[in-house]
Amino acid sequence: MASGIAIASPDGEFGRRPPRPARRGAWPLGSRLGRLIVLLNLLGLAILVGGALVLNEIRQGLIQTRLESLELEGQVIAKVIDEYATVGEPEPTLDQDAAASVVGVLSIPSTQRARLFDSAGRQLADSFVVADRVEVSPLPPAHKPGEPAVGEAAAEARASRLAKASAALEAEVHQALAGDVVRNVRVGEDGNRVVSVSIPIRHVRAVLGVLTLQATGVEQIVAAQRRALIPFILIAVGATLTSSLLLTQLIAEPVLRLARAADRVRLQHARAIALPDLARRDDEVGDLTRSLEDMTRALSDRMQAIERFAADVAHELRNPMTSIRSAVETLELVSAPEPRERLLRILSQDIGRMDRLITDISNASRLDAELARESPSPLDLGRLLAQVCELYEATRKPEEIGVRFERPAGEALHVLGREGPFSQVARNLIDNARSFSPPGGEVRVALRRQKREALVQIDDDGPGIPPENLETIFQRFYTARPKGAAFGGNSGLGLAIARHIVEAHGGKIWAENRIDEGRIVGARFTVSLPLA
Repeated sequence: MASGIAIASPDGEFGRRPPRPARRGAWPLGSRLGRLIVLLNLLGLAILVGGALVLNEIRQGLIQTRLESLELEGQVIAKVIDEYATVGEPEPTLDQDAAASVVGVLSIPSTQRARLFDSAGRQLADSFVVADRVEVSPLPPAHKPGEPAVGEAAAEARASRLAKASAALEAEVHQALAGDVVRNVRVGEDGNRVVSVSIPIRHVRAVLGVLTLQATGVEQIVAAQRRALIPFILIAVGATLTSSLLLTQLIAEPVLRLARAADRVRLQHARAIALPDLARRDDEVGDLTRSLEDMTRALSDRMQAIERFAADVAHELRNPMTSIRSAVETLELVSAPEPRERLLRILSQDIGRMDRLITDISNASRLDAELARESPSPLDLGRLLAQVCELYEATRKPEEIGVRFERPAGEALHVLGREGPFSQVARNLIDNARSFSPPGGEVRVALRRQKREALVQIDDDGPGIPPENLETIFQRFYTARPKGAAFGGNSGLGLAIARHIVEAHGGKIWAENRIDEGRIVGARFTVSLPLA
């Protein structure tokens, strides 16, 4: 006996966009905008730090060059003093007058100062004194009687400054008397920094004195360094402003556009957010835009579905209401018992049909709320189907269609879902199969495993489904009644509710005809659900 199955396409009309994978990675390096913000903020800092390091190297190089130049000059002067101002053998001494005269005849630039000290650290000569140079400082402003004397405070500050400069010079000289060449940057008598070199005057191994050469210009070097830092500061400021404008353009303005688009949706000027230029971006703003577009599009689709549902409900309720109105109006005009009895049966059928419609409409309207209210959990699908089938058998009357559950062999099949909605799917499919089964027929419910999915199959022995209606039967309020079936026995919402619940759980549902030797022997509804 040859047999076969005519299968409809399992894809329903409710297409879903697959979810985008979430961005991962340690914040902020896993975020495009996070990396951009960090890099832009570090750019200005890196420019300033780099400029400061470069200029510091330049300043150190200039000071080092100045110290080497002073040391070279000092070595020459110290050699001359050793040749012309050293007397005595075998214990040499320094001729103070001759040594001072050597300092006096030297041509010392105005930016330098040479001082000579004996072996005890006493000053013998000063190029400023030889050249009759004096330090000049402006007089303090005159003060009125009763006011504090500004000159006294200035004099105290100058005395303190001179004391510190003298102490630094004395420490440098004593270190040079130990036989070491001393390079130093210290504060001079005028309060400005100077570069200084103290060179011991040697005769053989004896240290007879110390020659100190100091030069000004350190402040000019620092000032030049600060002036050279200005371009780096300007570049850093420009980089900061550019990064701020860039971040404003990349983040603030798109977010503002999204907010305005959301306001338009809220104020009902638009049904959905549509910003294609932002949705093409491959960063968090693009993710947000696409999510908002998907959300508002889903809301718009939901609103349209509600509008269509309301129109379908009004249409479906209008038919029995029109029939009831006509029967009631006619009933008043009919006095014969037989026609009145026929009209009363019509009224009873229409009232029953309205009751079924109202019940199914109520279930359909509460469906989304029930799915959102309950959290999915692992569910033993075999146990649930067994309970539903046992309930049908326990309450079945002798003339009603029986329901038989074929228990799966092996392990239990668990799916992630909600027990209430899954029970409703099973009841809707079983009720639909029973309504189209012939007297004495049977509805068979089977559960089996196919790879990573659980398949539920519900078979009946009815007339089957026209091939062109294998998909349309899942539409709301659509009923395909075979010839001779009772009118109004189905509301047309049961299969639509079943598909909505199954697809909300990530599954599929489809219908097919059971074919045996070329003829249809019944219908089969298959539900495919991913295993937990």
